Amino acid sequence: MTATQPRQQGGSFLTVLVAFAANLVVAIAKSVAALLTGSASLTAEAAHSWADTGNEIFLLIADRRSRKGPDDAHPYGYGRDVYVWSLFAAVGLFTVGAVVSVMHGITELTSDEPSENLLVAYIVIAVSFVLEGVSFLRSLQQLRGSAAQADQEVLQHVLDTSDPTVRAVFFEDAAALVGLVLAAAGVFLHQITGSAVWDALGSIAIGVLLAFVAVLLIQLNRRFLVGQSPSPRVMGAVLQMITDQDDVASVSYLHLEYVGPSRVFLVAAVDLVGDAPEHEAAGRLAAVGRAAEQNDHVVEAIITLSQPGATALEVSSDAVSASTQLPR
Repeated sequence: MTATQPRQQGGSFLTVLVAFAANLVVAIAKSVAALLTGSASLTAEAAHSWADTGNEIFLLIADRRSRKGPDDAHPYGYGRDVYVWSLFAAVGLFTVGAVVSVMHGITELTSDEPSENLLVAYIVIAVSFVLEGVSFLRSLQQLRGSAAQADQEVLQHVLDTSDPTVRAVFFEDAAALVGLVLAAAGVFLHQITGSAVWDALGSIAIGVLLAFVAVLLIQLNRRFLVGQSPSPRVMGAVLQMITDQDDVASVSYLHLEYVGPSRVFLVAAVDLVGDAPEHEAAGRLAAVGRAAEQNDHVVEAIITLSQPGATALEVSSDAVSASTQLPR
């Protein structure tokens, strides 16, 4: 791989590190505020932030392990490890954040405790919103860059990207900001009505929100664990990259498989220009493969000859040029 891959991984690492620092500070502040106020919504938000903090540890492990280069047992490296650890993070978000929030909210539905130290609650919510916002903007900044490169809208790119760490941070921080709004609403309604039911409902709503995000992240990561096909745009970009080579007359078969974030294993069958003898064709096929591997995101390319009479694949009209890096 070329220098692009370390830069991309470094960007994801920094994004996760910023999220970890923000969540740790916020988790401590929310825990103190929850103890002082007795607010169910703040307790749920504290559990949410502690779950997010633990999740960032999983994501940091994922980022570190996925950087390991190839060896005899893993010829394409350890890139897929990132999906396993990101799946652990998503499950953790569900089991810790969602379950604790919903269960605590249910137990507080019958509470008649008055609201206390609400100024502390509002201050912590406001400070937490700022810190979570900083982390969210960091992940959004990285996603905007990669989305522009892939010529996609940011939200669509978040759903499609093969980098699960930055996607997890984006959704976790977005959920954190929404959760803080729900917590503030629960505390405020408790204050003006005197009924703790609103605070408890805020806690339950936060739990439901976290469960939704966790299930979404689990589903998105599962796709790459079971073998996610690249998008037609990626397939078109690679097809054009190969057919643009002088030695290639056409491509009859193309297989791409993700072996990590933005890293693919490529198999293609091509028809070479002319009618070269076998010993010459082998060298020319190897040269086509080496040229494909010059792309920063192609880990390995295996190129074979097309079967006689095989139908050539057509490059779609919206395929990006061969010089464009593979999206997602």
